[in-house]
Amino acid sequence: MSMRLDQLVRNSAEVIAAAQHSDSARLDAELLVLHVLEKPRSFLYSHPESILDANQLAAANYLVQRRCEGIPVAYLLGQKEFWSLMLTVDERVLIPRPETEAIIDYILQLHLPEQASVIDLGTGSGAIALALASEKPSYFVVASDFSEGAIAVAKKNTQQLAANGSCHEITLLRGDWLSAFSENSFDLVVSNPPYIDEQDPHLQQGDVRFEPLSALVSKDSGYDDIKLISRQAKACLKNGGHLIIEHGYDQRETIIKTIEAEGYLNVVDHDDLNGMPRFVTAIKP
Repeated sequence: MSMRLDQLVRNSAEVIAAAQHSDSARLDAELLVLHVLEKPRSFLYSHPESILDANQLAAANYLVQRRCEGIPVAYLLGQKEFWSLMLTVDERVLIPRPETEAIIDYILQLHLPEQASVIDLGTGSGAIALALASEKPSYFVVASDFSEGAIAVAKKNTQQLAANGSCHEITLLRGDWLSAFSENSFDLVVSNPPYIDEQDPHLQQGDVRFEPLSALVSKDSGYDDIKLISRQAKACLKNGGHLIIEHGYDQRETIIKTIEAEGYLNVVDHDDLNGMPRFVTAIKP
Protein backbone atom coordinates (compact mmCIF):
# COMPACT_ATOMS: atom_id res chain seq x y z
CA MET A 1 0.00 0.00 0.00
CA SER A 2 1.21 3.52 -0.79
CA MET A 3 -0.16 7.05 -0.69
CA ARG A 4 0.63 10.55 -1.95
CA LEU A 5 2.27 12.86 0.55
CA ASP A 6 -0.37 15.59 0.37
CA GLN A 7 -3.18 13.08 0.75
CA LEU A 8 -1.58 11.47 3.78
CA VAL A 9 -1.07 14.83 5.47
CA ARG A 10 -4.68 15.80 4.76
CA ASN A 11 -6.02 12.48 6.08
CA SER A 12 -3.78 12.62 9.14
CA ALA A 13 -4.88 16.16 9.99
CA GLU A 14 -8.51 15.07 9.88
CA VAL A 15 -7.82 12.13 12.18
CA ILE A 16 -5.92 14.28 14.68
CA ALA A 17 -8.62 16.94 14.65
CA ALA A 18 -11.30 14.32 15.28
CA ALA A 19 -9.41 13.08 18.33
CA GLN A 20 -9.73 16.59 19.83
CA HIS A 21 -6.31 16.52 21.48
CA SER A 22 -4.84 19.32 19.38
CA ASP A 23 -5.66 22.84 18.23
CA SER A 24 -3.06 22.61 15.46
CA ALA A 25 -4.01 19.36 13.71
CA ARG A 26 -2.72 20.37 10.27
CA LEU A 27 0.67 21.47 11.59
CA ASP A 28 0.94 18.35 13.73
CA ALA A 29 0.22 16.16 10.71
CA GLU A 30 2.82 17.93 8.58
CA LEU A 31 5.53 17.65 11.23
CA LEU A 32 4.89 13.99 11.96
CA VAL A 33 4.68 12.82 8.34
CA LEU A 34 7.71 14.81 7.26
CA HIS A 35 9.65 13.53 10.26
CA VAL A 36 9.27 10.03 8.83
CA LEU A 37 10.56 11.26 5.48
CA GLU A 38 13.36 13.25 7.15
CA LYS A 39 12.34 16.25 5.07
CA PRO A 40 11.64 19.91 5.93
CA ARG A 41 8.09 21.28 5.76
CA SER A 42 8.93 23.01 2.47
CA PHE A 43 9.17 19.55 0.87
CA LEU A 44 5.41 19.11 1.24
CA TYR A 45 4.74 22.15 -0.90
CA SER A 46 7.46 21.49 -3.45
CA HIS A 47 6.76 17.75 -3.82
CA PRO A 48 3.12 17.12 -2.80
CA GLU A 49 2.87 14.26 -5.27
CA SER A 50 5.65 12.24 -3.59
CA ILE A 51 4.65 8.67 -2.78
CA LEU A 52 5.18 7.09 0.62
CA ASP A 53 5.82 3.36 0.53
CA ALA A 54 4.21 0.87 2.90
CA ASN A 55 6.91 1.15 5.55
CA GLN A 56 6.85 4.94 5.55
CA LEU A 57 3.07 4.93 5.64
CA ALA A 58 3.03 2.57 8.64
CA ALA A 59 5.58 4.71 10.49
CA ALA A 60 3.61 7.90 9.83
CA ASN A 61 0.33 6.32 10.86
CA TYR A 62 1.89 5.11 14.10
CA LEU A 63 3.01 8.64 15.01
CA VAL A 64 -0.38 10.06 14.09
CA GLN A 65 -2.11 7.49 16.28
CA ARG A 66 0.15 8.36 19.20
CA ARG A 67 -0.72 12.02 18.69
CA CYS A 68 -4.40 11.09 18.74
CA GLU A 69 -3.76 9.56 22.15
CA GLY A 70 -2.52 12.97 23.28
CA ILE A 71 1.25 12.41 23.22
CA PRO A 72 2.88 15.82 22.54
CA VAL A 73 4.38 16.31 19.10
CA ALA A 74 7.72 17.33 20.62
CA TYR A 75 8.03 13.98 22.40
CA LEU A 76 7.09 12.09 19.24
CA LEU A 77 9.70 13.99 17.23
CA GLY A 78 12.23 13.89 20.06
CA GLN A 79 13.03 17.55 19.58
CA LYS A 80 11.77 21.09 20.03
CA GLU A 81 13.11 24.42 18.78
CA PHE A 82 13.82 27.17 21.30
CA TRP A 83 15.56 30.44 20.48
CA SER A 84 16.51 28.99 17.07
CA LEU A 85 18.26 26.09 18.81
CA MET A 86 17.01 22.56 18.13
CA LEU A 87 16.87 20.79 21.48
CA THR A 88 16.46 17.12 22.25
CA VAL A 89 13.43 16.55 24.50
CA ASP A 90 11.73 13.52 25.99
CA GLU A 91 9.41 12.63 28.85
CA ARG A 92 12.11 13.47 31.42
CA VAL A 93 11.87 17.22 30.74
CA LEU A 94 9.29 19.91 30.13
CA ILE A 95 8.75 20.94 26.53
CA PRO A 96 10.27 24.42 26.03
CA ARG A 97 7.59 27.00 25.25
CA PRO A 98 8.05 30.01 22.97
CA GLU A 99 6.56 32.21 25.71
CA THR A 100 9.69 31.62 27.78
CA GLU A 101 11.78 33.28 25.06
CA ALA A 102 10.58 36.62 26.45
CA ILE A 103 12.95 35.99 29.37
CA ILE A 104 15.91 35.67 27.00
CA ASP A 105 14.92 38.93 25.30
CA TYR A 106 14.87 40.66 28.67
CA ILE A 107 18.22 39.28 29.85
CA LEU A 108 19.96 40.37 26.65
CA GLN A 109 18.92 43.94 27.41
CA LEU A 110 20.49 43.92 30.88
CA HIS A 111 23.86 45.55 31.47
CA LEU A 112 25.53 42.54 33.04
CA PRO A 113 29.32 42.24 33.38
CA GLU A 114 31.13 41.03 30.27
CA GLN A 115 31.96 37.78 32.03
CA ALA A 116 28.78 37.49 34.04
CA SER A 117 28.14 34.41 36.14
CA VAL A 118 24.64 33.05 35.48
CA ILE A 119 22.68 30.11 36.82
CA ASP A 120 19.54 28.57 35.30
CA LEU A 121 17.70 26.71 38.06
CA GLY A 122 15.54 23.73 37.12
CA THR A 123 17.06 23.80 33.67
CA GLY A 124 15.22 20.76 32.24
CA SER A 125 16.35 20.47 28.63
CA GLY A 126 18.79 23.34 29.17
CA ALA A 127 16.73 25.73 27.05
CA ILE A 128 17.30 28.99 28.93
CA ALA A 129 20.94 28.29 29.76
CA LEU A 130 21.82 27.24 26.21
CA ALA A 131 20.02 30.19 24.66
CA LEU A 132 22.08 32.54 26.84
CA ALA A 133 25.29 30.65 26.06
CA SER A 134 24.56 30.98 22.34
CA GLU A 135 24.13 34.75 22.63
CA LYS A 136 26.79 35.51 25.24
CA PRO A 137 29.93 33.39 24.74
CA SER A 138 31.75 35.25 27.51
CA TYR A 139 29.18 34.40 30.19
CA PHE A 140 29.90 31.62 32.67
CA VAL A 141 26.63 29.71 32.52
CA VAL A 142 25.62 27.07 35.06
CA ALA A 143 22.52 24.92 34.62
CA SER A 144 21.21 22.89 37.54
CA ASP A 145 18.35 20.46 38.08
CA PHE A 146 17.40 17.99 40.80
CA SER A 147 16.36 15.39 38.21
CA GLU A 148 19.11 13.09 36.95
CA GLY A 149 17.05 12.47 33.83
CA ALA A 150 16.83 16.19 33.09
CA ILE A 151 20.58 16.62 33.56
CA ALA A 152 21.15 13.78 31.07
CA VAL A 153 18.96 15.51 28.48
CA ALA A 154 20.60 18.89 29.07
CA LYS A 155 24.05 17.28 28.78
CA LYS A 156 23.13 15.80 25.43
CA ASN A 157 21.90 19.18 24.23
CA THR A 158 24.95 21.11 25.36
CA GLN A 159 27.27 18.57 23.73
CA GLN A 160 25.34 18.61 20.45
CA LEU A 161 25.12 22.39 20.27
CA ALA A 162 28.76 22.87 21.27
CA ALA A 163 29.79 20.35 18.59
CA ASN A 164 27.97 22.23 15.83
CA GLY A 165 29.21 25.60 17.02
CA SER A 166 25.85 26.95 18.18
CA CYS A 167 27.15 27.78 21.65
CA HIS A 168 29.87 27.04 24.15
CA GLU A 169 29.40 24.24 26.64
CA ILE A 170 27.66 25.09 29.88
CA THR A 171 28.36 23.70 33.35
CA LEU A 172 25.77 21.16 34.46
CA LEU A 173 25.15 20.37 38.11
CA ARG A 174 22.60 18.24 39.91
CA GLY A 175 21.29 20.06 42.95
CA ASP A 176 18.37 21.30 45.01
CA TRP A 177 17.94 24.91 43.87
CA LEU A 178 20.71 27.09 45.36
CA SER A 179 21.42 25.11 48.52
CA ALA A 180 24.92 24.10 47.38
CA PHE A 181 26.15 27.54 46.35
CA SER A 182 28.03 30.10 48.40
CA GLU A 183 27.13 33.73 48.96
CA ASN A 184 27.70 36.32 46.21
CA SER A 185 28.21 33.69 43.50
CA PHE A 186 26.07 34.98 40.63
CA ASP A 187 25.23 38.11 38.69
CA LEU A 188 21.98 36.52 37.52
CA VAL A 189 19.69 33.79 38.85
CA VAL A 190 16.99 32.74 36.40
CA SER A 191 14.43 29.98 36.74
CA ASN A 192 11.30 28.49 35.24
CA PRO A 193 10.40 26.47 38.34
CA PRO A 194 7.37 24.34 39.19
CA TYR A 195 4.53 26.76 39.94
CA ILE A 196 1.26 24.89 39.38
CA ASP A 197 -1.07 24.00 42.24
CA GLU A 198 -1.38 20.20 42.50
CA GLN A 199 -5.18 20.59 42.34
CA ASP A 200 -5.12 22.67 39.16
CA PRO A 201 -7.48 21.09 36.57
CA HIS A 202 -5.13 22.14 33.74
CA LEU A 203 -2.85 19.27 34.79
CA GLN A 204 -5.39 16.93 33.21
CA GLN A 205 -5.45 18.79 29.91
CA GLY A 206 -3.24 19.01 26.83
CA ASP A 207 0.47 18.28 26.70
CA VAL A 208 1.11 18.75 30.43
CA ARG A 209 -0.60 15.39 31.10
CA PHE A 210 2.54 13.73 29.72
CA GLU A 211 5.19 16.05 31.14
CA PRO A 212 7.07 15.30 34.40
CA LEU A 213 4.87 16.27 37.33
CA SER A 214 7.88 17.20 39.48
CA ALA A 215 8.71 19.99 37.02
CA LEU A 216 5.16 21.33 37.05
CA VAL A 217 3.71 21.11 40.55
CA SER A 218 4.74 22.96 43.69
CA LYS A 219 3.30 22.92 47.21
CA ASP A 220 1.64 25.89 48.89
CA SER A 221 -0.79 26.43 45.98
CA GLY A 222 2.13 26.51 43.53
CA TYR A 223 4.27 29.07 45.39
CA ASP A 224 6.59 26.92 47.50
CA ASP A 225 9.53 26.63 45.10
CA ILE A 226 9.30 30.26 44.00
CA LYS A 227 9.47 31.38 47.63
CA LEU A 228 12.46 29.11 48.29
CA ILE A 229 14.35 30.31 45.20
CA SER A 230 13.78 33.98 45.99
CA ARG A 231 14.97 33.45 49.57
CA GLN A 232 18.09 31.48 48.60
CA ALA A 233 18.95 33.80 45.73
CA LYS A 234 19.10 36.74 48.12
CA ALA A 235 22.29 35.23 49.52
CA CYS A 236 23.76 33.75 46.34
CA LEU A 237 23.40 36.87 44.20
CA LYS A 238 26.06 39.55 44.17
CA ASN A 239 25.02 43.04 45.19
CA GLY A 240 23.09 44.50 42.26
CA GLY A 241 22.50 41.02 40.86
CA HIS A 242 19.29 40.12 39.05
CA LEU A 243 16.63 37.55 39.91
CA ILE A 244 14.22 36.38 37.18
CA ILE A 245 11.46 33.83 37.80
CA GLU A 246 8.79 32.59 35.41
CA HIS A 247 5.33 32.06 36.89
CA GLY A 248 1.68 31.29 36.15
CA TYR A 249 -0.71 33.75 34.54
CA ASP A 250 -2.67 34.29 37.78
CA GLN A 251 0.25 34.57 40.24
CA ARG A 252 1.51 38.08 39.49
CA GLU A 253 0.33 39.97 42.58
CA THR A 254 1.27 37.31 45.12
CA ILE A 255 4.75 36.82 43.64
CA ILE A 256 5.49 40.53 43.58
CA LYS A 257 4.53 40.81 47.28
CA THR A 258 6.58 37.70 48.12
CA ILE A 259 9.74 38.96 46.46
CA GLU A 260 9.35 42.49 47.81
CA ALA A 261 9.04 41.00 51.30
CA GLU A 262 12.48 39.40 50.83
CA GLY A 263 13.93 42.88 50.44
CA TYR A 264 14.59 42.99 46.71
CA LEU A 265 14.44 46.26 44.81
CA ASN A 266 12.80 47.12 41.48
CA VAL A 267 10.39 44.17 41.58
CA VAL A 268 8.60 44.27 38.23
CA ASP A 269 6.37 41.78 36.46
CA HIS A 270 6.47 41.31 32.68
CA ASP A 271 4.06 40.01 30.05
CA ASP A 272 4.98 37.60 27.27
CA LEU A 273 4.29 38.25 23.58
CA ASN A 274 0.71 37.07 24.10
CA GLY A 275 0.13 39.76 26.68
CA MET A 276 -0.04 37.27 29.56
CA PRO A 277 1.82 37.74 32.87
CA ARG A 278 4.92 35.59 32.47
CA PHE A 279 7.91 36.47 34.68
CA VAL A 280 9.04 38.71 37.50
CA THR A 281 12.38 40.49 37.77
CA ALA A 282 14.09 41.94 40.83
CA ILE A 283 17.46 43.28 41.96
CA LYS A 284 19.40 42.42 45.09
CA PRO A 285 20.29 45.67 46.89
